[in-house]
Amino acid sequence: MLLYLFMSNISFDYSKTNILVTGGTSGIGKAIAEAYLTAGADVTITGTKSSLQKYSNITDKFSYIKLNLEDKESIDNIKKSVNTLDILINNGGLTFPDGKSEDDPDIFDRAVYIHLNSFYRLSNLLHPILKKSNIQGGASIIGIASMTSFFGMPIVPGYGAGKGGLVQLIKTLSMKWANDPIRVNAIAAGFIKTRMTEPILSSEEMSQDIINRIALKKFGDPIDIANAVLFMTSPAASYITGETLRVDGGYSISS
Repeated sequence: MLLYLFMSNISFDYSKTNILVTGGTSGIGKAIAEAYLTAGADVTITGTKSSLQKYSNITDKFSYIKLNLEDKESIDNIKKSVNTLDILINNGGLTFPDGKSEDDPDIFDRAVYIHLNSFYRLSNLLHPILKKSNIQGGASIIGIASMTSFFGMPIVPGYGAGKGGLVQLIKTLSMKWANDPIRVNAIAAGFIKTRMTEPILSSEEMSQDIINRIALKKFGDPIDIANAVLFMTSPAASYITGETLRVDGGYSISS
């Protein structure tokens, strides 16, 4: 796999590379999956519906696996569909499962499981397959962290706890699997315009407070996260592991 740089534009060549993106049917996950596809990779995405045809605006160039991140058996069964893998993108997740408040201890438990436990279960399950990869720079596992990994957000205590734990788990697994060699990193997404963040960004009061803190004075797009992910799994980042890269427009540098 080669990395080509042309003036101010950067393009990646992921031909003959096998990618799995969980939650790849919308938002950040879809942008990541499409970016890898454009770069020539064989991309498999997961979703909760029975087939790829159940989604609108999703290209049939993706392979598809139905996956419920709350269901241990569903996660374990994914190994039956994955024979070769170079890069695992653990993107799948949600806030307010079933629209219920994470203040409820049972909903809190679900949120933590979705955003932390399922990451470990899937990564550990696919570790032997990733270990066989010959990709230049080593195989990669990427987690999608959040500003709630670093800052408190009272309305999503479970989501925040899961994303905070994810950052620590990234460090542990990067050491555990370094000799395989598998690099383990995370991208901490700032306030990105997706369906998940729409309730916050559509609130004039809340969005203005956020914009005032962001150094670049704008919300991010899913492609901003996709670009960072493609870099972190490329040979250009072959000496980076155990890190969480903040892609937040400067939100986290302001107090």
